[in-house]
Amino acid sequence: MTRLITCPTCQKNGPWLEGPHGMFCSDRCQMVDLGKWLGEEHRIASPLTVEDLEELADTDASDQAEG
Repeated sequence: MTRLITCPTCQKNGPWLEGPHGMFCSDRCQMVDLGKWLGEEHRIASPLTVEDLEELADTDASDQAEG
């Protein structure tokens, strides 16, 4: 079963994780996102904590159990 996700840049839905651009639908969307990180439009508000990583691991485990 193919999992559809939303491209973070253009908001199109599709099976992007199966393609060459990871979670993005195209090379263009991937480069737009990189440009936003480099231009500091995107930023991480605070350093990651152990609790953040544990929460991420729990979310990944529940996603894998469902799929």
